Amino acid sequence: MSTKVRERTKGGVGESLRRVDGAPKVKGQFLYGSDLWAEDMLWGFTVRSPHPHARIRAIDISQALTYPGVHAALVAADVPGKKTYGLEIVDQPVLAWERVRYQGEPVALVAAADLETAKRAAERIKVDYEVLPAVADMEQALRRGAPRVHDHGNVLKHIHIEHGNPDVRADLWVDGYYETGMQDQAILGPESGMAVPAEDGGVDLYVATQWLHVDQEQVAPCLDLPKEKVRLHLAGVGGAFGSREDVSMHIHACMLALRTGRSVKMVYSREESFFGHVHRHPARIWMRHGASRDGKLICVRVRMVIDGGAYASSSPAVITNASTFAAGPYEVPNVLIDGTAVFTNNPPCGAMRGFGAVQACFGYEAQMDKLAARVGIDPVELRLRNALSTGSVLPTGQVIRGSAPVREVIRRCAALPLPPQPVERDPITYPGGAGNVSRGERLRQGTGFAIGYKNIAYSAGFDDSAEARVKLFAGAGGPVAEVHSAAAEVGQGVHTVLVQIAREELGIDQVTLHPPDTMVGSAGSSSASRQTMMSGGAVQLACRAVRDQLFERVRQWARTRGLTLAGELRIMGADVVTDGRRLAPVVDFLEQPVVATRVYHHRKTTPMDERGQGDVHVTFAFAAQRAVVEVDEELGLVRVVQVACVQDVGHALNPQSVYGQIEGGTAQGLGLAVMEEIQIKDGRVLNPSFTDYLIPTILDMPPVVSELVEEPEPGVPFGAKGVGEPSTVVSTAAIAAALRAATGRELNRVPVRPDDLIGLEPPRKSSGPPPAVKGVA
Repeated sequence: MSTKVRERTKGGVGESLRRVDGAPKVKGQFLYGSDLWAEDMLWGFTVRSPHPHARIRAIDISQALTYPGVHAALVAADVPGKKTYGLEIVDQPVLAWERVRYQGEPVALVAAADLETAKRAAERIKVDYEVLPAVADMEQALRRGAPRVHDHGNVLKHIHIEHGNPDVRADLWVDGYYETGMQDQAILGPESGMAVPAEDGGVDLYVATQWLHVDQEQVAPCLDLPKEKVRLHLAGVGGAFGSREDVSMHIHACMLALRTGRSVKMVYSREESFFGHVHRHPARIWMRHGASRDGKLICVRVRMVIDGGAYASSSPAVITNASTFAAGPYEVPNVLIDGTAVFTNNPPCGAMRGFGAVQACFGYEAQMDKLAARVGIDPVELRLRNALSTGSVLPTGQVIRGSAPVREVIRRCAALPLPPQPVERDPITYPGGAGNVSRGERLRQGTGFAIGYKNIAYSAGFDDSAEARVKLFAGAGGPVAEVHSAAAEVGQGVHTVLVQIAREELGIDQVTLHPPDTMVGSAGSSSASRQTMMSGGAVQLACRAVRDQLFERVRQWARTRGLTLAGELRIMGADVVTDGRRLAPVVDFLEQPVVATRVYHHRKTTPMDERGQGDVHVTFAFAAQRAVVEVDEELGLVRVVQVACVQDVGHALNPQSVYGQIEGGTAQGLGLAVMEEIQIKDGRVLNPSFTDYLIPTILDMPPVVSELVEEPEPGVPFGAKGVGEPSTVVSTAAIAAALRAATGRELNRVPVRPDDLIGLEPPRKSSGPPPAVKGVA
């Protein structure tokens, strides 16, 4: 006899479910890539170039090979297959030969019984270098006669966007020049992994990464192995933010393992990590905004140059993104944008949270404040007058089809309460904090406002997809769903969201995760704020296919018993129900597991044409932030008092996780605003340590007051937008605006330094933008 059942399974979509990896992480029981261990394993170590640019005359590894405890020493000639790899352009040597193009470029490898022995043996490898002139400045790279980083020249990628009539007249114009420094992702878990040789002649690589399958596609050709013999498994990831999109120790560990026949572990030191991954591109931006007398934008002209460093990495995509966002989240009928990524002998730059949109936002939001002052209206009101909305046309000619609640985001952020003025204060709350340098007698407070936006998922015609496999089987305590996805959990919480989606779709309580590996199809990268949409969409499709197969079994069962199923079939907990009444336990239909694999694709996009026109991006997420700062006008010290944020999230699948992403993204934006920069002189990194490269601590972070705008995005799973990047995009610009308000200074470069705030350093000046070059410099 059927009975009434409860309505829904707990822990589904829309709930702040506790993270599935939360308990082991806070207890110190979670295994990161650097915790990997195998019996009789060896340790690998990399010999790196001390020079930004040099010719390799000879490499002598003989003394390393004879050092006690050493099992292998390898150079470029030992690479079994293809000598180069790369994300978009296959230009980066596995091990350098003939030339090194940046300080820290790998030239040789050692495997030894322990790490200390490997390091000592590496010191015995003698490399004869002929030092060459280095291209250390992005504008220098574009000058006629500059040394060529690569034989084909120094222009990595040029983007030209032209919309409307860029020569149109305007009632008034504001001009600006802006610079952003090179920021590091500052991952707390350095690059790490272990390669294990297999009996079939292949290798299993356990590695902390953002995209297992694209790593596999790069590693296998270099090992001269078919892809199926190079099996990748996700090791515990201690943060990513773009730094793990590129290959680091992957090929090196595999080469050493295959040469020695032993498992080889590699873990970078903090200093080595600064040389072992890409960074955020430094940028120089020239902008000219024209408007009517009432503040309506008429024309925007932008020239942008970014420093891609020695190799391509993802620079072509970054300059494309930066250029498409250079006019900001505003309606502008006439636009001319030229963006160029260049090669230099600086460290390679590539993906970092925000992916080009951060640099653009810093420029266009400073311009909007200048324009507001020129027109004589409130900066928030100016943004409201020009804000994008559904149906707006972007500089690429793309029409926004999805949700774009920009005005609501602006209004709600501006309406959030300002921080109260304290009656009494602990000295640690003044700028300078524990340094005890102030009692507030020289403080100036300022408030700044900024808005920004970012694309979700891959763009410009890329066939973006994600695969997932779901298996429903009978467990000891009832039905269990296992989700197999290669989506990399890098700290953002995607595995928790996948569990929530499976619970929501299947209606059962027990959901487990198969460890991510390359034995299931690609999930794409954990980047571009895409995994909730893409892998979440794949899990949703696979769960629905499993449910359909299960219900077909139920219908067959009912037919054999002469039962008529009048209502809709559903799963609730451990039971199959119809019309709210129990039919039978789910496990009764699971003598054989039900398995389905599905692939999710987002809607198609198109590349840009020669004028930069096209349906380039899938969809967008918007954010507004208001920052309140205090500045000690004598010492140039800063305290960010409060950040208020309102973000467009579509639909929050796990609200607590969304708030966490907003706060974490704001912290990285704060770092770029006032402290974080890799210092480079003549191509050499001066501060490759957390002693000298400063990142915000808990004492630097202000309260972040956040609200979510939930206007579901049509045509995507659950209407959810990715949430990881918009707060980073906008927070640097908001904090810089607050610092300008507090000091009255131009502050056209980030990070802002104490000397900038007290006037010892004048604003950065430029003699004018370089010409827009499309070919070889």
